[in-house]
Amino acid sequence: MDANLYIQQAIEGLRTQTAAHSATWHLGEEENWAADQDNGLIEFSFADGTVAEAEMQIIGTYNTLDGTFLWGWDHPSVEESLRAHAKLAREFGKKHGISTYTERTIECTEDEAWDLTAVAARLGNANGAYRGPAGTVLVYMTFGEVKLHKP
Repeated sequence: MDANLYIQQAIEGLRTQTAAHSATWHLGEEENWAADQDNGLIEFSFADGTVAEAEMQIIGTYNTLDGTFLWGWDHPSVEESLRAHAKLAREFGKKHGISTYTERTIECTEDEAWDLTAVAARLGNANGAYRGPAGTVLVYMTFGEVKLHKP
């Protein structure tokens, strides 16, 4: 497997998934989002009362103040059960000798953090990915099958 080709396919695949989610259940138009690490769920709330919910994994966090990405596979704030997709990315990095995936903290741009997340999403067969703000930090996550409901 050509690692660079795999990375490019992952990035393009995530773009396609995101466009489909945006078109079908309006990902990106949510009023609020919440990640519940205890239950491993991400929830999106919309103005019309619709709630979208899916299982999630945390890939890592991006510190907007210093431009660093801290991988979820060794993140003190990430529950062990939510590290699986990040660990797949680390194994990918080990296999292909790409330190970006094997160093705990790296300097990168927000777009590069998206690229890392895209690879983790593809490796984990995720249904999509999301970047949620938490103060000066951005949390990058993958998610599974989305269920829509109105409470």
